[in-house]
Amino acid sequence: MAIYKTAIKNPVTTLLVFVAVMIIGLFCFVQLPVDQFPEMDPPYVMVMTTYPGASASEIETNVSKIMENSLTSVDNLKYINSTSKDNVSLVILELEWGCDITEAVNDVRSFCDMAKNQLPDGCSSPMVFKFSSSTMPICQYSITADESYPALDKILNDEVIPQLNQINGIGNLSVAGAPDRYIYVDIDQQKLDAYGLTLETVGQIISANNLNLSSGTVKMDKEQYQMQVRSEYVESSEINDLMVTITPQGQQVFVRDIATVRDTIKDLSLDEKTNGREAVRLIVAKQSGSNTVQVCEDVQEALAKIQKQMPTDVKIQEIYNSADNIRNSITSLEESVMYALLFVVLVVLFFLGKWRATIIISLTIPISLIVAFIYLKMADSSINIISLCSLSIAIGMVVDDAIVVLENIPRHIERGENPREASIYATNEVWVSVIATTLVLVAVFVPLTMMDGMAGIMFESLGWIVTVVCCTSTVIAITLTPMLCSKLLQARKFHVENGKLIDDSAKKTWYDRTVVAMLDKVDAAYAKSLGWCLRHKTVTIIALFAFFGASLLPFIMGKVGTDFMAQQDNARLSVTVELQRGTRIEETLKTARALENRFMLLVPEIEMISTSAGSNDDDGTGAIFSTTMNNTISMTIRLNKKWERERTIWQIAEVLRQEMAQYPEIIEYQAALSSGGPGGGNTVDVEIYGYDFDITNQMAQQIIALTKELPGARDVYSDRDDDRPEIKILVDKEKASRHGLTSATISSYLRNRVNGMAVGFLKEDGNEYDILVRLKEENRNSISDVLDFSIPTPTGKTIKLSEICSVDEYWAPPKIVRKSRQRIVTVKVTPYETSLGELAQAIETQVLPKIDKPAGYSIRLAGSYEDQQESFGKLGMLGALILILVYIVMASQFESFSKPAIIMFTVPFALSGVILALWMTGVSLDMIGALGIVLLVGIVVKNGIVLVDYINLMRERGNDLNDAIQMSGQSRLRPVLMTAFTTILGMVPMAVSQGEGAEMWRPLGIVVIGGLTISTFLTLYIVPVIYGAMSKKGERDKIKKVREQFIFMDINVEDCEENEK
Repeated sequence: MAIYKTAIKNPVTTLLVFVAVMIIGLFCFVQLPVDQFPEMDPPYVMVMTTYPGASASEIETNVSKIMENSLTSVDNLKYINSTSKDNVSLVILELEWGCDITEAVNDVRSFCDMAKNQLPDGCSSPMVFKFSSSTMPICQYSITADESYPALDKILNDEVIPQLNQINGIGNLSVAGAPDRYIYVDIDQQKLDAYGLTLETVGQIISANNLNLSSGTVKMDKEQYQMQVRSEYVESSEINDLMVTITPQGQQVFVRDIATVRDTIKDLSLDEKTNGREAVRLIVAKQSGSNTVQVCEDVQEALAKIQKQMPTDVKIQEIYNSADNIRNSITSLEESVMYALLFVVLVVLFFLGKWRATIIISLTIPISLIVAFIYLKMADSSINIISLCSLSIAIGMVVDDAIVVLENIPRHIERGENPREASIYATNEVWVSVIATTLVLVAVFVPLTMMDGMAGIMFESLGWIVTVVCCTSTVIAITLTPMLCSKLLQARKFHVENGKLIDDSAKKTWYDRTVVAMLDKVDAAYAKSLGWCLRHKTVTIIALFAFFGASLLPFIMGKVGTDFMAQQDNARLSVTVELQRGTRIEETLKTARALENRFMLLVPEIEMISTSAGSNDDDGTGAIFSTTMNNTISMTIRLNKKWERERTIWQIAEVLRQEMAQYPEIIEYQAALSSGGPGGGNTVDVEIYGYDFDITNQMAQQIIALTKELPGARDVYSDRDDDRPEIKILVDKEKASRHGLTSATISSYLRNRVNGMAVGFLKEDGNEYDILVRLKEENRNSISDVLDFSIPTPTGKTIKLSEICSVDEYWAPPKIVRKSRQRIVTVKVTPYETSLGELAQAIETQVLPKIDKPAGYSIRLAGSYEDQQESFGKLGMLGALILILVYIVMASQFESFSKPAIIMFTVPFALSGVILALWMTGVSLDMIGALGIVLLVGIVVKNGIVLVDYINLMRERGNDLNDAIQMSGQSRLRPVLMTAFTTILGMVPMAVSQGEGAEMWRPLGIVVIGGLTISTFLTLYIVPVIYGAMSKKGERDKIKKVREQFIFMDINVEDCEENEK
């Protein structure tokens, strides 16, 4: 028994099955996490190797090259990059998106173990780090204070972080810029010399008096006691009272006589300010797979409670919260989905004019969408931009199958059948074609799940969701829809009047007199115009293809730009400023304060400026990722929401750039959108490969100078830092050895005098604070002061550093970057008021030809532009695959090779609509828009299938070719328009949305609307006309030949009878 018959005969069971599906779907929906994008771990693995005492060039030769050679055999390796800094080698492996990162990490560890024996002595074992989404911060908070600022570190560690760690799903919590408490003992060099003391002596005395030592066990009577000497410092002032020596005259010398003891916060190296106030930055990450929005909300609630327990001067302010962006983006997209649902229902109601039929068709939408939530739960996915985009795409298509079925049922009712019989017979006529059109959509969307790369990960869920939703709608169309029609639709009503049978349905309603009358006129006008086109096939075909050629002109002339992924106005800017190399942190802060004041004045839309200047000189893994130094300023600027201001974020960024250009001390500056997620960056990278620093630097400077002249180029800078000034201490080994000194000893003594000699801790309330002994700043802030350092010898005497060493000043590269085992310098360019593709084209044609490239040096374009080209190439291949699959499905349906070819003529005209829509709206074609073009292939051919199928039916009934085409066109006009309008209006909210994150999906809406509008209009003419042209010369002659074989038609029956006689 057919499935539709079973559904109609068992209405209760059918209804309850779908009710159960909806309940399960809603249960899954409640449990789904909310995120911005599908969960995807970035395909990067980092290997860190330390080699103490080695310069950047030594690290490159002895460590980085060896590690690169060993790691080139790792599976799925795309690029291998390395950065060589003083003491540290970082090798970063960029793998293919979608590969198994855990397996790759195991491979990397194996290769590192093999390379370990080739590394120089003194090198650490390579450490392997895996990048994951859990390392990315999801929110940041600024904690400001006045009187409580020195104790802020203790407040955070004792009260804030322990409470936040209790939150379910919370990941790493880190604090930047917290004031560390230090006890500095600043010694006067002249007083040391006067008393014949050394810094090490003072340090040893301070350390020796800061001990808790066990002194054995004492037995007294029946008891046993542990004896300890308790001599740890309780207060830092105790250090002042320590005696360090006695002069020959018997004078006691105390620490206070030769040094100043300061119990204070650590010397300024990393400065954090929020709106000009002293601040600490709290950075929050989540565990992999946890609900981003939920974690952010829990953190927000916890901090609100903690704020009440804080001292009154401590304020907690939000710098950014990704939950707000996600929530706003999701809400905006949900609104688009709801508007699309409303528009689709209105379109169906307009064309059908019956509220019962509209309800039956409209039920298809929520049931189909809810089934998508079951898939998301089973696939361990989330509600995100991509999944909601998928639902928005599907809304207009899910009603198509139900429309085809439901439109056929009233025809049978009109013939006098009761609704139950009409539902069975009408569904029987169309259910095969309904399944065939769904197979076309499956042929379009399933290949999306086979893509690789970042696009594959992003669009895999889209392909499956639309496939699941469309298949669900087909099942509904051939089960629930006929069952509901059998119950809700009414049979024709008759009554007897004066002995005559009167049809009640013959009475015309308001809808019949207005809407139906208007649609009848449209049908007639279309039939008339189609008749003219059929009589002038050559003119029509030439005109249509001329239109197609003309529509390509905007693209050929470069009027339609291309991007990788549209950047979103999420009200957050990142500003980076670099001053002259070697600038002191104090001078950097003056510039930072001046910029903050000017920015606030120029851009009243700013809500917060969080500024970080300098760098933390503590050793640790976190320092690897830090790019700030004493001469750099990093700002995170939060603006009010996009709908609350007139200027866009790009215009505001340009204002900030123009202001920074006025400062002569600023060498480089960038004002970029601070956006997370895939495709967050939007730059054209010009990569210059070559060994010699001077030559590649010169090429980079040429490119920068020429690129800055391009109108759409902003934030043009090189990623290679300038050579930094260093003071080189040259040890005269012969003289040093005469005094019993080695280079290692001298280096240790110098570090003690400049950075400080660690002599223990001051313990207080369970916390430990460093005690550092060093020379006071006045004794170590010039080269002559350094040469005047007193160095102790093994004989007990002291000598001046100038007696055994000389000081030289030189310039050295702070880091050496390599890619694909070659040295590289990258020039980064950000587009402004132009597309990524147009900017890359301008650089390629106007800049690079003017650059002199010596032998052995090469230049290539990379960055987001490279990702864009790669994604477009993959989508192009995907489009070709989809065209072949769609053709195969249609050829199977029609049992013909020519009929699908006729329908495929609609695809190029969809491209015409896409180009015209993008050109008229000024929107660039990005990866999301290119995906829309691929999807159009499946959407536009459905109209052609409907037309060709009906023309075939009319011809089978013996109608003349042109009459069959004209009748079919007029009959199928409304279903074609209805299905097209449902899809177009379903995408309108997406195309016109101004909500947060709308920039990302707007190209998709514009592409589908433009392509479908033009192709639908032209399909109504191009398919019938080409069908007529091909059939005239093909099928009619073929039929004639077949008839010629029927020779019995020419037999004269009377002659045969006479012959028999």
